[in-house]
Parts: sequence; C-alpha cells; structure tokens
Amino acid sequence: MYRRYLPTLTLKKQQLQAEIRTIEAKAKAVRNEKADLEKGFEDWIAVFSEKDAFPDRVITVSNIRKGTGNIAGVEIPTFEGADFSRSDYDLYSTPLWVDIAANHMEKAILLDLEAEVLDEQVRRLEFELLATSQRVNLFEKVKIPETEANIKKISIYMADQQVSAVVRSKISKRKIALRNAETSERQVYSL
Repeated sequence: MYRRYLPTLTLKKQQLQAEIRTIEAKAKAVRNEKADLEKGFEDWIAVFSEKDAFPDRVITVSNIRKGTGNIAGVEIPTFEGADFSRSDYDLYSTPLWVDIAANHMEKAILLDLEAEVLDEQVRRLEFELLATSQRVNLFEKVKIPETEANIKKISIYMADQQVSAVVRSKISKRKIALRNAETSERQVYSL
C-alpha cells in the first residue's frame, strides 16, 4: 500500500515544485513590470512635489476582487482585479497631468496587489510542499523499510510454522502407523 501511494505523493511533490517555480517567475515578471512603471514615474516625480498639485486621496481602492483556485489539492487565492474610486477635484485648478498620474498609480497599485496574491499562493504551496516532502520521506525512509522488515519477520515465522506443521504431521503419521502396526500384531497373536 505504501509503495502504491508513494508515486502519487512524489508526483504531487513534483507538481507543487513546478507550480511554485511558475508562480515565482510570474511574481518576478509583475515586479519587473512595476519597476518599469516606476521608472516612468521618475519623469513625474518633480511635479508631485508641487504644493497642492496632487490632491489628497485622489485614488482609493474600493474593492479587491479575489477568487479561489486549486493546485494539487491546495486552495489558493487568485487575483481577479481591483476597483478604484477617485475623489472629486476641481478640474480647472488641478493640473492636467493629475489624471495621467492617477492612471499610473492605479496600475502600480494593481501590480502590487497582484504580487501580494502571488506571494500568498507561493506561501500556501510551499507549506503544502513541506508537508508532502515530509510524507514522502516518512514513507521512503521509515514506513516502507519498517514494513519490509515486519513482512520479513512474518515470512520467517510463517515458514517456521509451516515446517513445524509438516514435522508434526509426519510425527503423527508415524505414530498412527506404529499404532496400526501394534494393533495388527495383537490381532495376529490373539488368533
């Protein structure tokens, strides 16, 4: 049973490792995309320092949409998007670049939120990978050798019992044969 279950566990371990690598690569790509977006902010950084140029709380996250997924029996969160709300501000007194900067900020926040969800996926999968690796090691290094040793002991015991049964049956057969011979001799003498 352990030998039949071990390949399934090993396969799950391999699948988890592959998924972790894939998600980590995706998280790295998201972070690189955010870094590129932040490089675009370098041109804007000077205007952010203007007093009252960028209104407070122009952008707020009103809703983060997450779903659930399943990888190798592990329930993981998935990022489906986020909803933003923008505060009202005077279009005449606010510079034109505020809308463009707000759009860039929304993209940056979206990328941050997606990276957080990807990190949570990796964390959950790594936790499951640890448990699966422990099970694989338990079976490979403890349970299977222990069971094989027990099976060997049982086999030796069963072989000994079988030899003992054969010896007992031969002894019984010999005794029966001796009794029959004695009985036949008595009958011959009594005649």
